[in-house]
Amino acid sequence: MDETTQQDWLDRQLREAVPYIEDDGFTSGVLAMLPAPRQQRQSLRTIILIGLTAIGSALAYTLSDGGRFVAVEMARLSTLPALSLYALAFGSGILVMAGGLIAAMSKMSDLQP
Repeated sequence: MDETTQQDWLDRQLREAVPYIEDDGFTSGVLAMLPAPRQQRQSLRTIILIGLTAIGSALAYTLSDGGRFVAVEMARLSTLPALSLYALAFGSGILVMAGGLIAAMSKMSDLQP
């Protein structure tokens, strides 16, 4: 039997199999003995994270002279030659893409048994 035929046969057997195998109440007994799921307080965690983010943002804005550095850097970027801007945009794109690939590969290894 070649591999494709064997996989088709196995798929058909699994589809046609009985959906529940009688276990004399073992599964329901185990599920009854499990503790009830705990309720997690996600709202408190959310409030803390949003609050710390707001405090950090306000602190960064204050320490950076009211965000003046953004206007200064935008003025500096506008004086750069076009080729330098293209190189900066290309390099930034490569870095973002590399970060995405690394994140995807780490998730992929988590999913494989």
